[in-house]
Amino acid sequence: MTTRIAILLGSALLATAPLASTAAAQTTALTADSERGLGLFESLSCVKCHSVNGKGGKVGPDLGRLVDRDFTPAALASTMWNHAPNMWETMKEKGVKVPDLTPQAAADLFAYFYSARFFEKPGDAGRGKRLFTERVCAQCHGLTSKGPEGAPAVSEWHTLNSPFTLAEAMWNHLPRMREVAATKKVTLPQLSAQDLVDLLVYLRNLPALQDKQGGFQTTSGADGAALFQSKGCAGCHKEGSALASRIRGTTLTEIASAMWNHAPKMADAGAPAVQFQAGEMRELLSFLWAKQFFAGTGEPAKGKKVFTAKKCVTCHDDPSSGAPKLQTLANTFSAAGMVSALFHHGPIMLEKMRGRKLGWPRIESLEMADLIAYLNSQERSK
Repeated sequence: MTTRIAILLGSALLATAPLASTAAAQTTALTADSERGLGLFESLSCVKCHSVNGKGGKVGPDLGRLVDRDFTPAALASTMWNHAPNMWETMKEKGVKVPDLTPQAAADLFAYFYSARFFEKPGDAGRGKRLFTERVCAQCHGLTSKGPEGAPAVSEWHTLNSPFTLAEAMWNHLPRMREVAATKKVTLPQLSAQDLVDLLVYLRNLPALQDKQGGFQTTSGADGAALFQSKGCAGCHKEGSALASRIRGTTLTEIASAMWNHAPKMADAGAPAVQFQAGEMRELLSFLWAKQFFAGTGEPAKGKKVFTAKKCVTCHDDPSSGAPKLQTLANTFSAAGMVSALFHHGPIMLEKMRGRKLGWPRIESLEMADLIAYLNSQERSK
């Protein structure tokens, strides 16, 4: 299972301690790989407490299983942040060295978590099984054999574990499905995001599909703007940036269901059917979606309050502490970048906080999203 995703991570948070308050920062584009991320998950001793698909420790949850979580990138960063002091104490007791998690390693781990469907909404396989019949999927698709119209069996699908390819296949398949539905005099089903999640959980758990590896691969999105024009998206959506802001923070499953429901309305309005060649949907959504998803959906004004309330100012606004003045860093902050900074600087920060008799701040998921938004905003320099 290989994931490649371009995540913008700032490097200033990761300067070696003591951190210089005048540290210069540059934004670096990193290409993350879920296969490397999985390797890091094992080599960094995470598996001593957490299992991956049943292999590893039992203290924490299995992070390789199917949908049983509801995490945003910021929520994951918040969970790791809050868990850090206990984790470091446990690692010390076990003689495990706290790893220096580089920006590249953090990006790889986040890529792995996405490839393992960590950021999908929780699904219900039982409900998915009912939907497969109720939404007339079973009238055309057999689970292990071809349907009456020659539709391929579900066991032959290669898209269920590949979010971009799934969205592409669903979109391209709709015109033919509409024809068949009209012949059978049935209504083409509408699918909510939860419907699609439940269907995917059910189908991915079928014996014939359980061992099939998935893939999640993004590009730089360099050709996305051209595709946005050539596929006719600009005719209605006007600007790619406007559409990107509308889908900010959504998962690819949510986008796939929205596109499924949207295509028939386009056809009814007289819009020409548009087909995507292999890889084009990935390119378009990399351009519109990927950076939006990993950037988060926080509110800078609230993040400014978090920065004060959590006493970040105690060190980061005090030059004598050695901590950088984060508000002045020309940086792009992200959830993965915060996790990298946590591992690199956190143990020293915890030691200094204890010396000042300060408690480790607990940051909830929405607070983390707001804090990241604040650090990325113009508001931080005020």
